[in-house]
Amino acid sequence: MGSTRSKTKRKIIITSVVIGIACMFLAQPAAAIVLKIATLSPDGSFWMKKLRAGAEEVARKTDRRVRFKFYPGGVMGDDRAVMRKIRIGQLHGGAITSGGLSKFFSDNQIYNLPIKFNSFDEVDYVRSHMDNIIVNGHREGGFVTFGIAEGGFAYLMSKRPITTLDELRRTKVWIPEEDVISLEIARAFGITPISLSIAEVRTALQTGLIDTVTTSPIGAIALQWHTQVNYLTDTPLIYLYAVLAIDRKAFDKISPQDQQIVNDVMRRVWKEIDRQNRQDNINAMQALRNQKIQFVKPTDPEQLVWKKTASVVPRRMINSGILSREIVIKLDKYLEDYRMKGSGANEHS
Repeated sequence: MGSTRSKTKRKIIITSVVIGIACMFLAQPAAAIVLKIATLSPDGSFWMKKLRAGAEEVARKTDRRVRFKFYPGGVMGDDRAVMRKIRIGQLHGGAITSGGLSKFFSDNQIYNLPIKFNSFDEVDYVRSHMDNIIVNGHREGGFVTFGIAEGGFAYLMSKRPITTLDELRRTKVWIPEEDVISLEIARAFGITPISLSIAEVRTALQTGLIDTVTTSPIGAIALQWHTQVNYLTDTPLIYLYAVLAIDRKAFDKISPQDQQIVNDVMRRVWKEIDRQNRQDNINAMQALRNQKIQFVKPTDPEQLVWKKTASVVPRRMINSGILSREIVIKLDKYLEDYRMKGSGANEHS
């Protein structure tokens, strides 16, 4: 009898100790997670102010369980360098252009097809139907994103006027390193481009290694490329965008409740950046005019030549495996739907 009581007592003691230890672990706060994020945006820019405000809100709402550490101004390098540092765990994410994530979801470059959109109204209509496809595709590819931020229409900016394809083919055109869609576009237009990292472009313009770039107005001013060019060809070539991408493995270490907070805050922040970028590009276009950059435009017949040349690019993208046939069909369908409605469209600038 005494032995039975003794065993029962020991069981109670052991059970109490196990429960006590479990409670201690449960009572401990979750370890704080610091997400290290790189961006080309200069510190003090609108992008960085919004991102820092969003990060402070996330830290407050999660009791500092989730915090962000930003590396602005390109100190971590261009998209290619940032992706490499994410792969080795030095960074957890970055503000990345579509080309930077194309290895993980190649269809994310669908908006970059040349001379595809006639207006921002068309862009908005297509994006209302297709942005979620891109966000979901990034997630399947291993990255959590929070929507899309417009980079605007990219234009040819050059040292000499360019209004014909023949003039374009006689220039030294830059394309980003390892940007397969830009390379395919260049080939379709009969151009032999020069591939450089973004960090090398300004010096290359100064030395004459290149004399033509394709970028948005805000991009040209932010990177100071506008100080090295004299002309802008006033035909929007491609639509640019960026995402705030976080490595999914890092994001999954955050508790589900805190993930929801990060999603809610950063989706709102990214939407605000998206809206502001449209206006900033309009303002930047005027700033380029004020800087005495001359705007030139192909004639109507020449623009038809440019469009006809651009029209072969989607097929090249499909044949080379850069874009799926399905995503190209979706884009064309939504553009056709919008144009069939006969809605008025805002000009691109």
